[in-house]
Amino acid sequence: MDALLNLLTSVYNLLLVVIGFGLVVFIHEMGHFLTARWAKIRVFAFALGFGPAVVSYRKGLGWRRGSSEQEYIRLLNTKPDGDAPDPGAGVSSTEYRLNALPFGGYVKMLGQHDLHPEAAGAGTPPDSYLAKPIWKRMIVISGGVVMNIILALAIFMFVFFVGLETEPAKIGLARADTPAARAIATNADTLGVTQAGLQPGDVVLKVNDRKPDDFNDIVMAAAMSGPGESVSLTVQRSGVGEPLRFSILPERDTFTNLLDIGVTPAMTLTIPEQYGVRPDEWRAATETLGLTGVEPGMRVVSINGNESVSTFADLREAAERSAGAPIEVSFADEAGTVRTVSLTPSPRLMRDDADPAPDLVRPVDHLLGLVPVMTVAGFDNARRGYEQGLREGDIFARLGEVEFPSMDAGIREVQKHKGKSIEVVVLRESESGETEEVAFSASVTPEGLIGFTPGTTADSSSLVSLAPRSLQPIKPNAASYTPAALEAITRPGSRVLSVGGTPVTNLADIRAALTAATADAFSAGADSASVTIEFEPPLPTQPDGSRLVETATMTIDAAQLERLHALGWDLPIGSWLFAPESFTLRATGPIDAIRMGINRTERMMAMTYLTIARLVQGTVKVDNLKGPVGIAHLGTQVASRGYIWLFFFMGLISVNLAVINFLPLPIADGGQFLMLLYEGLRGRPLPIPVQNAITAAGLLLLVSVFLLVTYNDVSRLFGG
Repeated sequence: MDALLNLLTSVYNLLLVVIGFGLVVFIHEMGHFLTARWAKIRVFAFALGFGPAVVSYRKGLGWRRGSSEQEYIRLLNTKPDGDAPDPGAGVSSTEYRLNALPFGGYVKMLGQHDLHPEAAGAGTPPDSYLAKPIWKRMIVISGGVVMNIILALAIFMFVFFVGLETEPAKIGLARADTPAARAIATNADTLGVTQAGLQPGDVVLKVNDRKPDDFNDIVMAAAMSGPGESVSLTVQRSGVGEPLRFSILPERDTFTNLLDIGVTPAMTLTIPEQYGVRPDEWRAATETLGLTGVEPGMRVVSINGNESVSTFADLREAAERSAGAPIEVSFADEAGTVRTVSLTPSPRLMRDDADPAPDLVRPVDHLLGLVPVMTVAGFDNARRGYEQGLREGDIFARLGEVEFPSMDAGIREVQKHKGKSIEVVVLRESESGETEEVAFSASVTPEGLIGFTPGTTADSSSLVSLAPRSLQPIKPNAASYTPAALEAITRPGSRVLSVGGTPVTNLADIRAALTAATADAFSAGADSASVTIEFEPPLPTQPDGSRLVETATMTIDAAQLERLHALGWDLPIGSWLFAPESFTLRATGPIDAIRMGINRTERMMAMTYLTIARLVQGTVKVDNLKGPVGIAHLGTQVASRGYIWLFFFMGLISVNLAVINFLPLPIADGGQFLMLLYEGLRGRPLPIPVQNAITAAGLLLLVSVFLLVTYNDVSRLFGG
């Protein structure tokens, strides 16, 4: 039932987006249509969408399934008999169409034939587009763009009059090893600030000398930065007398491929009520996370007895200070019901890219190359994986062709078997407490899923997979390196028994033992440190079936030593569990709504032009652009936030449509306007072959971009 409701909600949101996009296109074409009527140009068709007509209306003929064009032509060619009335009398020349492909629209006028400008001549009808003065044709060409700007202005005025709930320009966290975490305020010394980086709770007063409306302004300022261009932030920090000034050079985010400084919005400690829509999923998630009894709508009221907490950053800070000790977290609802849970922080691992391809990132969590083995952490609602033989806690000994796969390797191996069967061998604890191997064949869906939630042995076992041959930090221009464990662990499925003489049972123990064994070398600033480890190979090698214990030495270089000793602690829950901090961006009255609407329209137009400039400069990539599929998908996500956000999204689309249409591309309104300008200045139109050539080139460019962005949209949609 939950899956059905989710599907119906998605379909409903998609329908809203399609209707909204259709309205934006309708207004654009209405601009051309009304100005054409004003200029007394005969209009043959007013169409929404492209391709064949699904339904049409023509005054005098009424509604038709498909187009009434051929019927209208026959009426015009039929001569009345005697005194009989003209069969074409009272029938409008304009047909209103709804076409099959809802990706645009057009107004078809007499004499405006994109690839046939030779239609102009002495016999041109007076109500033809080509018969009208150039200034009138310019108005007709500009009508669509003007209407889109007016629509965007009206939408933004309405949105800000009602109020848009959004995130404040406030720092939640500065992600580790990002520009925001490394930045030092230019006036830090003057104000006595010694801590580097933006801090949780910092309120951003200005972005590039402009007051931000919300958190998104910070993100967009970074994404739209030019080559080598820093983002200027003025920040108010609690306890600091004057605002801090930062100049931060954005770096390309490997996952989004956009320039970014590495900050996240401020998150509250309140669990959104919307999680209660699917109670079965919520209960399953809380049991997995150790939050049994915690319900949607509750909020954190104390951490280890401290009631002075308000944001997720407070919870994360408590984890960092815990040194791995459990944290007592109390949740309460409005009725006063309190639920206290104990959350045990997990030791943070290193995260690097295990793929050498520059356009693909495969993040792997590891400890100097020691990678935990993939396990079964749970199941989806359909419990498809359970029905196929998997059980919670199973450790994958083999998955397809991969032995003791890491989570990354296991997921990729399953993806390779889309729509096929895959051979599975798991290690499972029997009722007697013995570990046994269970082998079976599982079917993989066309989407590349077996039907389980993946986990790892990090917390439960010291079993490790094969170390990647090369790793690269996930940040721009980082050099790849060979992990220290590569030479020590040569077979996947080895179980680490001790590190530096200290017995270990999981990765937390391994990290603690490695940190202790290398503490002196790290403090002394040594170039490297050597640690002896004992482990069991994956297969029995003794006559009695016992495993042979082997010894190896891990040599850890200075860079890896530094990363090891800098590792902190992570919560078993993420910021996604809580609602973002929000406020309502609202005008103070009608006049202020007009001001805000004009301001937002101007900014969005400038941002669209800036995006095009950044595409040319290379700081924005083509794969960041969205086509119809991507816009529809994004629109459904926006629609789920409420109608006001959907209106706001349509305002953005209207602005973008206006700007794109008025670019100097031959097939767009802007290109047509330039050709009219040329005709007005030179007293004659561009030569017909030139017009045909540049129009055909523009059409080819448009189709190519459409296919490229649609391919990118579909790839992103299906995880390609």
